[in-house]
Amino acid sequence: NSGVMSLLRPLLLDVVPTIQQTAALALGRLANYNDDLAEAVVKENVLPQLVCSLSEQNRFYKKAAAFVLRAVGKHSPQLAQAIVQCGALEMLVLCLEDFDPGVKEAASWALGYIARHNSELSQAVVDAGAVPLLVLCIQEPEIALKRIAASTLSDISKHSPELAQTVVDAGAIAHLAQMILNPDAKLKRQVLSALSQIAKHSVDLAELVVEAEIFPVVLTCLKDSDEYVKKNGATLIREIAKHTPELSQLVVNAGGVAAVIDCIGSCRGTVRLPGIMMLGYVAAHSENLSMAVIVSKGIPPLCACLIEEHEDHIKAAAAWALGQIGRHTPEHARAVAVANVLPTLLAMYMDIRSSEDLQLKASIFSLKNILQKCTYLPALEPLLHDAPPNIMKHIVGQFSKVLPHDSKARRLFVTTGGLKKVQEMKAESGSLLQEYINTINNCYPEEVVRYYSPGYSEILLERIENYHPV
Repeated sequence: NSGVMSLLRPLLLDVVPTIQQTAALALGRLANYNDDLAEAVVKENVLPQLVCSLSEQNRFYKKAAAFVLRAVGKHSPQLAQAIVQCGALEMLVLCLEDFDPGVKEAASWALGYIARHNSELSQAVVDAGAVPLLVLCIQEPEIALKRIAASTLSDISKHSPELAQTVVDAGAIAHLAQMILNPDAKLKRQVLSALSQIAKHSVDLAELVVEAEIFPVVLTCLKDSDEYVKKNGATLIREIAKHTPELSQLVVNAGGVAAVIDCIGSCRGTVRLPGIMMLGYVAAHSENLSMAVIVSKGIPPLCACLIEEHEDHIKAAAAWALGQIGRHTPEHARAVAVANVLPTLLAMYMDIRSSEDLQLKASIFSLKNILQKCTYLPALEPLLHDAPPNIMKHIVGQFSKVLPHDSKARRLFVTTGGLKKVQEMKAESGSLLQEYINTINNCYPEEVVRYYSPGYSEILLERIENYHPV
């Protein structure tokens, strides 16, 4: 407000180098503060001046200038675009070749902040020739430089398969894969993130990541003390497993499912999310893969997530994953139902405080999927008394499939009050629900059905009143 920007700009050309650097640093800190100040830096025409003097200045100035560019570019795609238009990318790429690791780091950081916004800006960074130099940077001895370069490669790869392919073509995967065992947690986070962003796009890219022999090494990350290393490790495994049954099978064979299940059991909150989704993806592919999740004892931790977690989106993911496990055969559905999950899912679906997404995942993706296969009646029994009509028809449908063939179940259905409940249901004639009810009623003698029908006791009392003893 006091016009500081216009006072700082001439200082960038001062004869004293330390004044130039300090002026650049001040501009960077202002621009870093919020997007209005970053806008002001652009409007004051500071950027062309910075870029012009970048090539001939010393390393301290280069670091400060790269900091200004990063501080401006981080706020929005429009501000990042302003940096691209003033020709800064070429200068930043030149800085990646500087002998000073600090200059490389500052340049890499600025490029990452520009690339992360969208695919057009990311493509501009690629076109400026940054990727091969970033791959060289991850091979440098300095840990801080490795971290930032890996992070920038991740930001470039995330937008599209084509951009990820340019990173792969520069030979990044092999170098990233070697660093999974690096003791530095912050570096591991970035390396796992970059590999995930490459693997997520297509089967081919995921296979290239797997071929770099990341299994079983990556499973050690799931036991890491750093929460983000755990989360990013699980994300990488998820991005590989989601593509095809073959890739999922490969993860199972490497011990990936058991390791992810342990990981979900040992942590709380959003760290669990990628692991939960990974189990859902694996189970969705086939009956055998779903059974692998069941055999590895994957259901109890997923149930725990439903009960323990407070965030709706984590509960929704757990509900979806359980639905994927239970939707294949009666055996799969029983494994889920025995864990007493169905009442919990029903309660979440009916809770008005649940988010729309949670209600959808609990009902359509989970309850209905499991119910349509579940023939384990003791698990269905409690739902008969609480379920809304749209869920009820699936429950009654399952009873109508099992009762005709199971005399023990027929008897139980009467003693637990199931038959009485069915007689109380209002179903439109000709509807699917009415068909199911008819099938169930046909399993019993007519007088038993009549006995449990609403109003039958009144009819009996009336008959008593009208009865004249002989």
